[in-house]
Amino acid sequence: MHCVPFISAFPPPRFVSIRRWRCGAAALVTCFLAVASPSPGFAQSAPAAQEPPKIDRTWTPPEVGALPDDAFGQAVRRGRDLFTATYAHIGPDVADPAKRYAGNSLACANCHLQAGTKKFGLPVYGLMGDFPEYSARRGGEISLDDRLNNCMTRSMNGRALPENSVEMQALVAYIKFLSTGLPASGYGSGDMPWLDRAADPERGKAVYARACLYCHGGNGAGIPRSGAVTDLGYLVPPLWGLGSFNDGAGMNRLITIANFVHFNMPHGADYLNPQLSVEDAWDVGAYVVSQPRPKKAGLENDFPDRLLKPVDAPYGPYADGFSEQQHKYGPFGPIKAAVEKLKAEKAGDKKP
Repeated sequence: MHCVPFISAFPPPRFVSIRRWRCGAAALVTCFLAVASPSPGFAQSAPAAQEPPKIDRTWTPPEVGALPDDAFGQAVRRGRDLFTATYAHIGPDVADPAKRYAGNSLACANCHLQAGTKKFGLPVYGLMGDFPEYSARRGGEISLDDRLNNCMTRSMNGRALPENSVEMQALVAYIKFLSTGLPASGYGSGDMPWLDRAADPERGKAVYARACLYCHGGNGAGIPRSGAVTDLGYLVPPLWGLGSFNDGAGMNRLITIANFVHFNMPHGADYLNPQLSVEDAWDVGAYVVSQPRPKKAGLENDFPDRLLKPVDAPYGPYADGFSEQQHKYGPFGPIKAAVEKLKAEKAGDKKP
């Protein structure tokens, strides 16, 4: 898992029953991603049985190399380089200590796949149209700069980029370029049906062993590009441990990571050809979020309106009375029902 993902506004997932899936899944090589199943009823264990989401297939990423060599073209190219090789420009091992904004050697593209252009791989194209927007986590309006710095302080486990820095301006230019002529992207990591049980980290451990361990390793540390050190980033990013995203990152939420896994993992999978079943994706996601990772201070201040806190936020406090364990692993249906009831009661109290 990787960069804290940009959070897209999806309608709340349907609460549907999932049959216990006991058959062997197709062998995998990497690990984790997500898929949506638009049909009601039981989610299918076999990926081939799932109807692919109805999405626009006409858009293809524009070619950065075709831009003129003017100020905007240079900023876009710099932004793309920052996106795909973040560690080389603002990582913890760069020569200038003042430029060490990222606290790990991940790249933005580790979470936002194909340089932010893969559908359901947390894309950033079209993102320009989303901002400014209201952030429930902040409890107020945020800009695109704010959203990028959420990634810097959570997924990259580092510190915020100054808004007037060349790095921030370059990242914004890259996203602006990818958003030209497009509405808000709206794809995110997908929208799988929820389980009617808690996701099972122990079962997920077995899924990880057969589908993810070969690339991400038994200790979740991934594969550095330069042997034992991480100054050149990762061939395969770490999923937990000191080099991974911290516990305040969006990828540390089960709904985000399970969908991301189902849509994108192992290597070669996509939304038209998922290789993990729905249950396997939920359970392996639960295994990954159960592992140790860096801690972010001040998480209790997130979501000042507790009724707007996501059902899978793995840290309290909560307004609904459910445990942190259930918020972390589910089942999420009862939490959603309780929150909706509390919202209705709150709205009723406000009526004259």
